[in-house]
Amino acid sequence: MKAIRIYEFGEPEVMKIVEVERPVPAPDEILVKVYAASVNPADYIIRRGGNEGLKPLLKLPMGLGIDGAGIVEAIGSEVTKFKIGDRVYGVPNYLDGSYTEYLAAKSDQFALMPQSVSFNEAGSLPACARMAWSGMVEKAKIKPGQHVLVHGAAGGIGNLALQFAKAHGAYVIGTASAYNADFLKQLGADDVIDYNTQKFEDIVRDMDVVFNATPTTTVDEALRLRSVKVLREGGIFVCTHGVWPGDEFKELLARKNATVSMAGVDINHYHCLTEVAKLIDAGKVKPVISRIYPWEQAAEAHRDSETKHVRGKIVLQVRKED
Repeated sequence: MKAIRIYEFGEPEVMKIVEVERPVPAPDEILVKVYAASVNPADYIIRRGGNEGLKPLLKLPMGLGIDGAGIVEAIGSEVTKFKIGDRVYGVPNYLDGSYTEYLAAKSDQFALMPQSVSFNEAGSLPACARMAWSGMVEKAKIKPGQHVLVHGAAGGIGNLALQFAKAHGAYVIGTASAYNADFLKQLGADDVIDYNTQKFEDIVRDMDVVFNATPTTTVDEALRLRSVKVLREGGIFVCTHGVWPGDEFKELLARKNATVSMAGVDINHYHCLTEVAKLIDAGKVKPVISRIYPWEQAAEAHRDSETKHVRGKIVLQVRKED
């Protein structure tokens, strides 16, 4: 089979399509015939050699891609949730990669994909959906009538966090560029703040939840402080990246009896993706794709992603849907 592998860290050109042995699923794994995989910031971070947390774990040669969608080709002897022929979406085993014609992965990392979407749409979802669901539903425990502020609302995680909050009956405000204002309102945003011309702390207050989905690998300290200031008493600040609070941040949290939580920790992929599929098939959430690239153009797709101004997700099409 063919798969994209890197044999050195560096720019997009280090990605090569090569012939590799097709994996055989372990007893608790499924073999997925991959139709689509999405491009996530983690992909180009890993391609470059990783951040401080990832560097010790990266061993060459290796694959790229942290989510995808396809058809179950084979199942391990212990697998009970799936059968051959099921259309599924999910995440590969850690650092195995999904830019490939076939992947073997733990069965609990996949779920039946929404019936109402294509492989490309389903492949755009898992990595971002798990972060948005974890942060908004499991950590923030969003409830009807609550007020939510989503930073980076037009991105892959942000647009889903916004949609999940709306699906649970919240009043949602997103921060984004003016270019994305109408787009976010079409997704259900009750209001949009242009971060280029407006300061959100001058406009909102008493937020039940502030969800930070800005496309960075570190959280700006100033943004954290500004976000806590607009929380209500007992509110929660949720972030998609590691949060190492400074003294001033801790003091502000304590003063408001507020909490901070990181999305994506201890996530049950099967449960999360099953619930997300229900929302999509009910018409309450929709996948947002910026552009679809043939997987032979993975380098160009990575360059597009690295602009950090992508609306929704970039998808690599590994196979055309029948």
